[in-house]
Amino acid sequence: MYQILTKEMLTPNICRMKVSAQRLAAAAQPGQFLIVRADEKGERIPLTISDYDAKEGTVTIVTQKIGASSSDIIAHEPGEAFSDVVGPLGNASDFCSMPAEELAGQRYVFIAGGVGTAPVYPQVKWLHEHNVPVDVIVGARNKDLLIYVEEFRSVADNLYICTDDGSEGFHGVGTAMLEKLVAEGRKYTQAVAIGPMIMMKFSTLTCKKLGIPIIVSLNSLMVDGTGMCGACRVTVGGKTRFACVEGPEFDGYEVDFDEAMRRQGQYKAEEAEANEHHVCKIGRGK
Repeated sequence: MYQILTKEMLTPNICRMKVSAQRLAAAAQPGQFLIVRADEKGERIPLTISDYDAKEGTVTIVTQKIGASSSDIIAHEPGEAFSDVVGPLGNASDFCSMPAEELAGQRYVFIAGGVGTAPVYPQVKWLHEHNVPVDVIVGARNKDLLIYVEEFRSVADNLYICTDDGSEGFHGVGTAMLEKLVAEGRKYTQAVAIGPMIMMKFSTLTCKKLGIPIIVSLNSLMVDGTGMCGACRVTVGGKTRFACVEGPEFDGYEVDFDEAMRRQGQYKAEEAEANEHHVCKIGRGK
């Protein structure tokens, strides 16, 4: 019984929920994901873990309303429960298994965009708890679409807000902010980008120009989360990889982003049709 304890709309289309899941919370690590089914007939939806608390026995998920299934998840209210929550799945972030002496010499910069900002939080929190310096660049189209700002203020060494329209923070995209920081003398040993595929592509190109290694998360490609459907196939380093079982994080330099973006759009027609005929049944008859 995966009861929803709290629910908060971070933006009109992005919802954060804290879910009771004792065993999942005890095993979760940054970078991993869960599979959620809203009800018995619901679709399996992969959602990256946005926080976890082993003592409290809870995991936090953030869902963006895109299609019929994500709408059904968001329609749940506190006190109700999801039919299934499976996980943690996927591989934890590389730094989780890094020797202490190697970790001590790192300085990370995270570039976060859109709903991808949420899964950045547990990674930054983990590094903060292990005394690793971390800067975070959060980008959005405007200030009303920014999420997790206050959470990052408590765990990041420095937080840089970027908006496309200049309504808050730096007027421009996250990659321009990164170039500005490096030009001012900031040095990083590792970058991590999570967000829209196009953002991760240009973050990788920028980091390559600046000589900074970069990790990207391909969680947005996943469908069934087990490697069976093949939807998350992507070319990494010239080889076919599966984001759900071999990732979701990969070396950004090696990812074929153009192929990944084509694959990401392959189900748009089906999603549009499902939305057109969707009737949310969550909460009816209660």
